[in-house]
Amino acid sequence: MSDSELLQIEPLELQFPFELKKQISCSMQLTNKSENHVAFKVKTTNPKKYCVRPNTGVVMPNSSCDVIVTMQAQKEAPPDMQCRDKFLLQSAVVNSSIASKDITPEMFNKDSRNQVEEYKLRVAYVPPPQPPSPVREGSEEGSSPKASVSENGTVNQASDLNKMSKGLPEANGITSEVNALISKMREEKQSAIQQNNSLRQELELVRRQGQSSTAGVPTIFVITAGLIGIALGYFLNGILISFKDNINT
Repeated sequence: MSDSELLQIEPLELQFPFELKKQISCSMQLTNKSENHVAFKVKTTNPKKYCVRPNTGVVMPNSSCDVIVTMQAQKEAPPDMQCRDKFLLQSAVVNSSIASKDITPEMFNKDSRNQVEEYKLRVAYVPPPQPPSPVREGSEEGSSPKASVSENGTVNQASDLNKMSKGLPEANGITSEVNALISKMREEKQSAIQQNNSLRQELELVRRQGQSSTAGVPTIFVITAGLIGIALGYFLNGILISFKDNINT
């Protein structure tokens, strides 16, 4: 900040985040802490490269004015990223009736009766701001859910919790259906085991009696039915174990 009597300038160095083929702007603030009306005019050593808005104006007593300096897009970077361009800010005390359109170059002549001051501002190129690192979505296994951040910087943890709570009824419904299916398969397995036991008892009875048939049924049919029942039991048992493994996974 300058220590002048007429205008305080912030900053005294114009810094441009340099990027090729991109128009870049920076600003400076002129503050008038006096009781006088102060006119100003901004000049540069390279007028084709920069655009200043406003380049002239009047700062009222105890007020401020922002000046925007825009650098045109550059096709190539300067050597060593050094800039030799400079700006000159002229200020002068004027009558309260003077408006911006009434400002003339003669008002800033040091030979005039006006109180005139001049300030030189340097230009510097600085690295462009780095883009923010991407936010990883979701949460790692075993860790608590993390709050997501929206574009305007607000935390959306409450929204995420609402989505999770809405999904709970559906998950509970699926769990109930799975439990019912498991119970049904257990009942079918138990029934198959009972049938196997019954067939085994009949088969053992046939063997003891040494008869060729039992109650009009051929022995080979009884043996075949027993084998089918045993195979059916093992098959249902395998399905139940596989289904449990899929549920746990």
